[in-house]
Amino acid sequence: MSEPGIGIKTEKTFDFTGGNLCLDFVNTVEGSRPLEPQRELLTHYDDLVTWGLQAHILRDQQASRLLARAERAPREAATVLEHSVLLREALFRIFLAVAEQTSPTVNDLRIMNDALVVAMSHAQIAEQGEEFLWTWPEIGEQLDCVLWPVLRAAADLLTSEMRYTTRVCAAEDCQWLFLDTSKNHSRRWCDMKSCGNRAKARRFSERKRQHAQ
Repeated sequence: MSEPGIGIKTEKTFDFTGGNLCLDFVNTVEGSRPLEPQRELLTHYDDLVTWGLQAHILRDQQASRLLARAERAPREAATVLEHSVLLREALFRIFLAVAEQTSPTVNDLRIMNDALVVAMSHAQIAEQGEEFLWTWPEIGEQLDCVLWPVLRAAADLLTSEMRYTTRVCAAEDCQWLFLDTSKNHSRRWCDMKSCGNRAKARRFSERKRQHAQ
């Protein structure tokens, strides 16, 4: 993988309709895996930082520190980006298996577990008011820190009953994952405004062609 374009101010706006942080991370590629066409949304380390900002994992100052460190260590940043994409695809396959009521592969679970061990080594419990919360004191210090909360979210989802609400977008050209928390569990699209409307438009066009014949 080529070195990331550190210093490039990405203007990408990411989508957060997955209903869970780890599924939002999984959805950082457009298209149907493994079929083409696909559009990779994490093409530079900057993109990973931008996603972390938009996901509210990072604050502006933390993001600035990460970009500065990545500029000083571009090879390390490229390695982190490559690992992030590898992890993302493993998480995708794991939760796709859950959605399809099959079992994920041992290798994908190993990829997740290896990364989870690293992530949780940075986690701490902190008191906030009358509650105790997981915190990440080193967020903004390590280039892979954006992945830590993602992995915790993935582990929590995978070990909860909520995993049974994992769905795959019904659009033919989309495999984004989401949690179907609708009242009757009938949600079909990752986003009704995009995939849902396109599917409706295709069905309308098909009906018009059939009537014209």
